[in-house]
Amino acid sequence: MTNSEWELQLLGCWQLKRDGQPVDIGIRQQRLIAALALLGPRSRRYLTGLLWPDSTDAQAAGSLRTTVFRITHEQPGLLEGFGDSLRLAPGVPVDTFAVRQVIDDVARGDCAPAIGCVDLLRNADLLPGWYEDWVVFEQEQLTQQRVHCLEALGEYLLQSNDVARSLEAAHAAASIEPLRESAQLLILKANLKAGNNVRAIKSFEDFHRKTQSELGVAPSSRFRDLLQKAN
Repeated sequence: MTNSEWELQLLGCWQLKRDGQPVDIGIRQQRLIAALALLGPRSRRYLTGLLWPDSTDAQAAGSLRTTVFRITHEQPGLLEGFGDSLRLAPGVPVDTFAVRQVIDDVARGDCAPAIGCVDLLRNADLLPGWYEDWVVFEQEQLTQQRVHCLEALGEYLLQSNDVARSLEAAHAAASIEPLRESAQLLILKANLKAGNNVRAIKSFEDFHRKTQSELGVAPSSRFRDLLQKAN
């Protein structure tokens, strides 16, 4: 059951909607709502340390009380308190949930439901422009999960002889982390399997130039081994 009154977007940008209309909300309230959406229910003490790490305990507790007061009065029904903890009201739709569901499905080996989700995974940048340590950790974690998911999906599609969609997944992974060898290897394997040897060579040469110019190293020997086997 969903709480259709509210809708929270954290991917691409921050946006809270009520009954389909954007809600203007202060940055402190945004941070608290985002933390509860990403981390789930948390104690008030945990939240004060997370969101106001440079404040004294008393100052942080006061900031949290003020923030919770504003949310509960200006966005009634969005938060719930139970004991010493806070959480988003059950059923509030958050766009990260769909991405995490796809990631979980693929991690369990259930790739079929994720075949049509390449664009969802490619465009799931979490809270861009937010640089607090706890947000950066969540951003990096989700980025790694998305890339792993896209690579696993690409390998599944390649084994299923769906080369076109395997390439789509591989290129999506590479667009997130352009210097990641495993994504580039998947692009190479998919092109070779499709018989696109010229394209495979070009993708390797482009990657070689990029690693040399940005990292000062050459790709691993696995790339040349694959190309030699193809010839």
